[in-house]
Amino acid sequence: MRWILGAAILLAISMVFGLGLMAYAMYALMAVIGGSRLLVNYWLRNLTATRHLSHTDLEEGDLLTVGLTVRYTGSIPMPWFLVEDLLPRHAIVSRPPALEVEGQRIFLSMMWPRATRLLTYRIQCHRRGYYQIGPAVVETGDVFGLYKQFKMLAEPGFITVEPSIIALDGFDLASKRPLGEIKMQSRLFEDPSRIAGVRRYQLGDPLNRVHWASTARTGELHSKQYEATCIAGVSLVLDLHPDSFPAKDEPIRSELSVKCAVAIANAVHLMDQQVGIVTNSVDAAQRMKYEGWDFDARTRNAARKSAGRIDRDPRLTPQRVRTRRGAEQFQQIRHMMARSEKNEGLSLPALLFEIQSELPRDATVVPILSKVTPEVALALGNLVRSGYVVSPIVNCWDEYEFAQAAGLLLAERMVAKQLKSLETISQICQEQAYPLF
Repeated sequence: MRWILGAAILLAISMVFGLGLMAYAMYALMAVIGGSRLLVNYWLRNLTATRHLSHTDLEEGDLLTVGLTVRYTGSIPMPWFLVEDLLPRHAIVSRPPALEVEGQRIFLSMMWPRATRLLTYRIQCHRRGYYQIGPAVVETGDVFGLYKQFKMLAEPGFITVEPSIIALDGFDLASKRPLGEIKMQSRLFEDPSRIAGVRRYQLGDPLNRVHWASTARTGELHSKQYEATCIAGVSLVLDLHPDSFPAKDEPIRSELSVKCAVAIANAVHLMDQQVGIVTNSVDAAQRMKYEGWDFDARTRNAARKSAGRIDRDPRLTPQRVRTRRGAEQFQQIRHMMARSEKNEGLSLPALLFEIQSELPRDATVVPILSKVTPEVALALGNLVRSGYVVSPIVNCWDEYEFAQAAGLLLAERMVAKQLKSLETISQICQEQAYPLF
């Protein structure tokens, strides 16, 4: 528009002062500008693209191949076009990057009539997450540089990068209890396979508890007495509130919490014990579905920024996989952890209050924390006082910080474990944790 406005002003001046040569030049310039706009619109109207992903479900360390096929169906040659396949900015600028591009995802070329170009590059997936690949931004213009325009092609694809699995050492394989043989504080459940003794029959005892051998020997009804059941399985509680993770430690500490949760869930699942997880995170797939990807596309820079945007999601619904046995339990937990993002909607005390009634009492509650406050310790202590066995894991490097957190938890009758680094995940359950009575 600036070129057209300038040409119109100069044309008016040349007509007022009778400058014929300048008027002719302005007519030619306006004709070139108009023709350029028509040509550029024609080129873009006949330009399409499709994207191909080699995988949509990957694991940390896997390599993804992306192919972008650009087709031009017009009959007038296109002198140049520039295509860029957009990636989330937060995934490629972090250190270390979550996604590392191998090859070129920006392609410059010309197009002959009814031609096809293929842009191929690879992505090394270093960190778990749910990532948007695309859309593609195509830019073209006339040979004089008077008019440029761009267009969005190839709707984005989405990939899920699942966290890697770390094997745990030190489990009590003989008893098949992930955190040791722990008796419950109150006899809420009894194990029919563990007979503790025989007593006289009491009114209300079911017939399947009658000990017929003792009844026949004494001539009086006797009932079997069972031992209290043992804790079997794990209910993981993962804190992913943004306030729990200082910015200087990110994304290392939050990723460490996720990897620890996945490692424990895998070990418990392999022992055929019940396992589940609940977290105050948000599902990245639901967030993207809620926000969409239809953003401001007036400039190429605006499109880039919008494609890499992460908005806060204050919704208060926790993510969960209910604690139970099953072949699909671990895969559900791992898939959920792959797409979990930090969310400021629910604090950990609010999360515990929300889900306490749904936690099974015959499973160890394992909170994975990064910040222990008096409020957090009190909320976990309420679980202990309600009859749950709680074995917290504190994700921090500093020994003094861990000592402070462990002191708060010890006051609530819980023995904490320290998660210092990635290398210590495999030894996190070596020592059995027993509640204080």
